[in-house]
Amino acid sequence: MVKSLTSEIKVNIYDIIFKRKSIRKYDNSPLDEDILKRISEELNNLIPLHKDIKTDIKIISGDDIKLRSMKRAPHYLAIFSEKKEGYLTNVGFMLQQMDLLFSASGIGSCWQGIPTPKGHVLKSSDLNFIILIAFGIPTEPLYREDISEFKRKSLENITDIEDVNELLEPVRLAPSAINSQPWFFTGTKDMIHACSNTPNFLKGLLVNKYIPIDVGIAIYHLNVSAEHFKKTTEIMFNKNENVPKGCNYYATLKF
Repeated sequence: MVKSLTSEIKVNIYDIIFKRKSIRKYDNSPLDEDILKRISEELNNLIPLHKDIKTDIKIISGDDIKLRSMKRAPHYLAIFSEKKEGYLTNVGFMLQQMDLLFSASGIGSCWQGIPTPKGHVLKSSDLNFIILIAFGIPTEPLYREDISEFKRKSLENITDIEDVNELLEPVRLAPSAINSQPWFFTGTKDMIHACSNTPNFLKGLLVNKYIPIDVGIAIYHLNVSAEHFKKTTEIMFNKNENVPKGCNYYATLKF
């Protein structure tokens, strides 16, 4: 059952991280117009990671998508962005807000890296199309029954910081393209640098273009976790931060 998209729903976002899953099977019936209107309103309230980057997010139907073998969802979010430094990380940070809000509201959703909108949708924005999120009423269980169902790296494989396990556990559970989990967190427990590992050549062919988006998703999960633990967070960008060899720097979260 779809719940109203209200401020009361948002307080449960932290808990949703521990049972959220990507939904790939949907009822073909469209959502009620009232729900779609509320989703549209929420899109206007998303918090960007980079305030100076222009974005445009459209709600489009399954008929507006080019698909081959994948099952069509009734609705999609299509995000467009200007291409500036940090734009892909910004996209991940913004759309993950909706991914978690969908899940908290009883709506299934899934990041879609392969399908693209049809030509008339692409022409409807002056910005560059980036990626899709499918959403609708799920015809499979919306939530995981247990955290053990997550197939994720251990905390020791995504950070070299001590005493941050509780803070980074929600980050460890974040979704990523082909479950590559490219993120790595270094620094101190009061100043965490969000980075990505460099994949090998073959894996890079599949995931390189999605890595900045994935890191943006992880940064949003870290921000949600920090809020849950009553931490005031400042997000900064300093390319000169000292990070481990082989890591690419994206942002610093100061608590």
